[in-house]
Amino acid sequence: MVKAASQRQFLLDEIGNDVVARHLEEVADRLTEQGANLFRAAAYRNAAATLRNLKRPLRDILNEEGREGLLRLPGIGPSTGRAIEQFLAKGKMARLEQLRGTAEPPSIFTTVAEIGPKLAADIHAQLNIDTLAQLEAAAWDGRLARVPGMGQKRIQAVREALAGRFRGPSDQAAPLTTPSYIEQPPVADLLSIDEEYRRLAELDRLPRIAPQRLNPERKAWLPILRTERGGDRFTALYSNTARAHELGTVKDWVVIYRDEGAEHGQWTVITSRLGKLKGKRVVRGREQECAAYYAAGRHMSNDEARMTKE
Repeated sequence: MVKAASQRQFLLDEIGNDVVARHLEEVADRLTEQGANLFRAAAYRNAAATLRNLKRPLRDILNEEGREGLLRLPGIGPSTGRAIEQFLAKGKMARLEQLRGTAEPPSIFTTVAEIGPKLAADIHAQLNIDTLAQLEAAAWDGRLARVPGMGQKRIQAVREALAGRFRGPSDQAAPLTTPSYIEQPPVADLLSIDEEYRRLAELDRLPRIAPQRLNPERKAWLPILRTERGGDRFTALYSNTARAHELGTVKDWVVIYRDEGAEHGQWTVITSRLGKLKGKRVVRGREQECAAYYAAGRHMSNDEARMTKE
């Protein structure tokens, strides 16, 4: 185990500027193929060109100057700098894996007490959640109890392990059902993106990609939307996960990624099958906000809202 870890670290240490540049260029190529904003693709190409002309190893810059050292290089911005740092640390870029359709759920659940790799995989597959914020929400709203192996003692351990991670000390006594460790976009924006994506996909007006996961025939079947809300850029696509295929909900579960803006993030919008929200589109982990949104009638047109009041 130690030998394997040392060998992996050696391989990571040997990553050269040209290797990172090639991966940045692939990001640019795939963004162009998928109809993304040309300026975004150009940003990755410019960053790749900078690396190819750079005499100093990137790893030396990162080790000695940190991310700020990368950002001082011409053509390197926050997104490309983050991608470079991630590749040097892990040998892969999350942005590229998303574009390839090979992105896997994070193993971050295993950092929480009482959760091992198998249980982490089961939680992701059965609840379709990817973040610690969503895990805490599931621990409080009853969903986590539906996963085999998650008894009350283990759930309580998860609650205690996550307590306080996503809020200030004054909120400790009142656990949130929709916590987050990143700045959340309004549910109105996410539901609007979901509606736009599903409508345009139904009309066959979106470019399609061929995801590498669960797609042995390599068909370009997965519609993809690039859009903006509130100054942030988002990507939306159907959930190409084993669980979605198993349940027949591929075209019901819509995954929305924030590509640039306050912080990267990921949300899943589904059709609720329970309670007062049954039949409505909701953002997983933010059901209470969705309920308030629908109760306020903000999803209705002005004419519909007026008729409802009358």
